[in-house]
Amino acid sequence: MEGTGLTTAEAARRLEQVGPNELIQRGRISVWSSIGLQLRDPLVAVLLAACVLTLVTGDYPDAAVIAFVVLVNTTVGVTQEVRADRAITALAQLSAPIVRVRRDGVETSLPAASLVPGDVVMLGEGDIVPADCDLLEASSVLVDESALTGESIAVGKVGPRGEGPGDALSSGTVVVKGRAVAVVARTGASSALGQIAALMDTRVQPTPLQRRLAELGRTLALVAVALCSVVLVLGLARGEPLELMLVTAISLAVAAVPESLPAVVTLSLALGARRMVARNAVVRRLPAVETLGSVTILATDKTGTLTEARMLVEELWTPEHSVGVSGQGYAPHGALVSAGAALDPSRAPDVIELLRACVLCNDAHLTPPARPGEPWSGLGDPTELALLSAAGKAGMRKNDLDRVLPRVGEVPFDSATQRMTTAHVVVRDGEQRVLVVTKGSVEALHTRHGPGREAAVWRSALVRADDLAGQGFRVLALTAGEVRMGADWENSPQRLLGLVAMNDPAKPAARATIEECRTAGIVPVLITGDHPATARAVALRVGVLDPEGADRTSSVVTGPQITAGEVADLTLPRVFARTTPEQKLDIVQAWKDRGAVVAMTGDGVNDGPALHRADIGVAMGHRGTEVARQSADLVLADDDLATVVAAVQEGRRVYANIRRFLVFGLSGGAAEILVMLVGPFVGLVVPLVAAQILWINLLTHGITGVAIGAEPVSPDAMNRPPRPSEQSVLGDGLWQRVVLISVVLSAVTLALGLWAHHDQRAWQTMIFLALTCLQLGVAIGLRPVQLTRQNPLLPLAVAGSFVLGVAGVYVPVLQDLLGTSSLPAADFAVAVATGILGWLIARATPARSVRQSAGRPGGSTS
Repeated sequence: MEGTGLTTAEAARRLEQVGPNELIQRGRISVWSSIGLQLRDPLVAVLLAACVLTLVTGDYPDAAVIAFVVLVNTTVGVTQEVRADRAITALAQLSAPIVRVRRDGVETSLPAASLVPGDVVMLGEGDIVPADCDLLEASSVLVDESALTGESIAVGKVGPRGEGPGDALSSGTVVVKGRAVAVVARTGASSALGQIAALMDTRVQPTPLQRRLAELGRTLALVAVALCSVVLVLGLARGEPLELMLVTAISLAVAAVPESLPAVVTLSLALGARRMVARNAVVRRLPAVETLGSVTILATDKTGTLTEARMLVEELWTPEHSVGVSGQGYAPHGALVSAGAALDPSRAPDVIELLRACVLCNDAHLTPPARPGEPWSGLGDPTELALLSAAGKAGMRKNDLDRVLPRVGEVPFDSATQRMTTAHVVVRDGEQRVLVVTKGSVEALHTRHGPGREAAVWRSALVRADDLAGQGFRVLALTAGEVRMGADWENSPQRLLGLVAMNDPAKPAARATIEECRTAGIVPVLITGDHPATARAVALRVGVLDPEGADRTSSVVTGPQITAGEVADLTLPRVFARTTPEQKLDIVQAWKDRGAVVAMTGDGVNDGPALHRADIGVAMGHRGTEVARQSADLVLADDDLATVVAAVQEGRRVYANIRRFLVFGLSGGAAEILVMLVGPFVGLVVPLVAAQILWINLLTHGITGVAIGAEPVSPDAMNRPPRPSEQSVLGDGLWQRVVLISVVLSAVTLALGLWAHHDQRAWQTMIFLALTCLQLGVAIGLRPVQLTRQNPLLPLAVAGSFVLGVAGVYVPVLQDLLGTSSLPAADFAVAVATGILGWLIARATPARSVRQSAGRPGGSTS
């Protein structure tokens, strides 16, 4: 079996058979579908009808302007959708499953999408089966096939029996227990999951924010149409031509509603997700970008998130010896020290037996550096790698021991039993027997093997384990026993070999990250399966617990206490230890029931349900299981908690920019409606004609509006509490801000128009130019940081829109299309200077922040 597997060259040849034609064709269909969606937009459809109307009546200048606006808006919309689709596709590729593959006799990690029939894959607990496979080897394998069959009970799988083949594994199923080696039979569309996927609707569903904004757009459209109907009626009452007023009313309705909003939202979310990738946070679902901005609780695990996830064995304890272990990293170089002197392992058989057990009951593999100066690395669980490293310092090598004491059976680690057991053939006095080795938590092994003749030894071990755990060490116990060949080794009695104490040091930036969470109004909560004393030590070290605190939030709650009903409110404690997967679900749900928005980190298969239940599930990219990654909304490429904080900041940036665009678009559209409504009553019969309205809309809601979505994050974004998840997108004073800005813009425009009309100036052209400059001034004034180089697109877009606005006044062809006339220098300067007033009113109406405590409504962040 070991030699089975494709060569790299053969795999490459098979991959070359897949051509790009299908993908190209899909891209073309996507573009044409996007164009169709843009043209089917109700407001665009009305605009097209207006274009036909103006052509029939011979009003070719207005028809040309309307057609140009439709062309530009459609082009911008399609471009935005294509860019967003590409960003989402790139994210999907980044978060694609990774699988361990054997090729050319070498084990490596590859994207699951690159598998071809004939590849040999290694699967363990928590892995998702990447393709239809046939088992070559299996050890206590249980597979959850509910994704295909709907059956919730895991199914046992076995390898080849005699001449018969091994069981089959279907793609998309989950290995919930055991280890397996399998050969790929079918991939992609020919696999079981691929055949089902072909029947599925793969269209991207709108996010909750997009749905809320679509409802807002419909409401605004109805209001705008009603107000524009009033403009139409008033114009007809004054004796204006029906065609003129009809086209004007339609154009005003189109300009009043920011019809590019859905595309801007999609692009903002997608580009926000891409920016998160640059900060090592891969977003698997776009709604996560939106939700991140309102996270109030960060439930984090310990190993690899707050700590380095690079365990180092620092002490060995046996009933006869207490041994210190020196060395750095996974390199098997260091010393064993006992009673202040170097320990010769050959003179300490108890220590040798303990270290041998560490190697035998182990599925990891150490890898020497490929080049001088590089560190040792390994494949497997960090705890098991640390055990191999410690044994290596006594001269033990896993390959050597596996040959001498071959494994004949195993019971893989189970989070419920908190132990792992392996069985090995050993020869005693010419007779083959079975050596059984178990490693696991001290409590679990004491419960199973503690009572009996070794009661005194176990009492000493428990005292030492508590002492080590109180110092922040993770403590494992190892037991061993022998039975005759053929006996029930799984339930055989075992004696205690000793304890192994290892330390996973806190990451240097962990404390600063926790402090940053608190500043941002996010409550950190530690949930771990480790010993309570270890959890408390780490929580104090990184700042999750306050060493001066004396209230319930400073206590450490254990899983057994939760089971016994001793914890009335799961939202009070800040540290949970020895928790089960079900209890993690209860903790997350308790916070959600109190109105919190919960982000939770995890890496194991047992974390999958809680990650799915949380508002934002965060999985570790390096050490996380495939189940955790596929259950999560966010995958950390660097396994660093600081990346979650960076993602929250990006989420707040995206949401703030969407609200910023709403202020800009709605205030400008409302100002145009007010000018058209009030103008006739103050002597300005038709303040703007249809072509001018559409030109202003093109300059403001086009490139300038899109550029607002790329604005940098506000300097104080992480110094404010999170926004309430139920808050309306127009909440927190935004609609009042829109009303105030629109009233000021319309008042300034009407005042300028009245002055120009009274002095017999080109008042309509001045209104056109002033309203353009006012809105562009608002766009600059809304920037969170005025003098910044982080988003050069916005000032460039404003400058380009200004140039096009000026061209509409002075270029003869545009004058004919828009109905404008050249302005003297003085009048031009006055109209342009109004842009400063737009900037001032935007700066004078800053966005408010919600002053609400994070976590529990009305609660405390302590």
